Amino acid sequence: MKTLALTLAFVLTSLAGPAKSPDRVSMTLRNNTATSIPLVIPGVMNPNLSPFSNSGVTVAVGQKFYFYPKGKKFMGKKELLFEATPELEGKTLIVNKLIKERMAELTD
Repeated sequence: MKTLALTLAFVLTSLAGPAKSPDRVSMTLRNNTATSIPLVIPGVMNPNLSPFSNSGVTVAVGQKFYFYPKGKKFMGKKELLFEATPELEGKTLIVNKLIKERMAELTD
């Protein structure tokens, strides 16, 4: 009987999935363009978002995401794109749209 109870408890825990951590946020980065988008996520990775792709990431709240305004790593300095906040949990971010909006801010 104990074995059945332990097995049932394990199965229920497994089905519930991992506990959400208030200091981490999971989101999807989406590239809706026909070109790769290089990003910099310090201490995590430096991904190139492939054309028309999704990339799931889990990062610490406060993690900064950078992009290259000229589109290529070797063509200039990186700029802040956004910072991870708890409100981004489970969201899909259209990165090419965020870059377009950020570029408009930088040129103002």
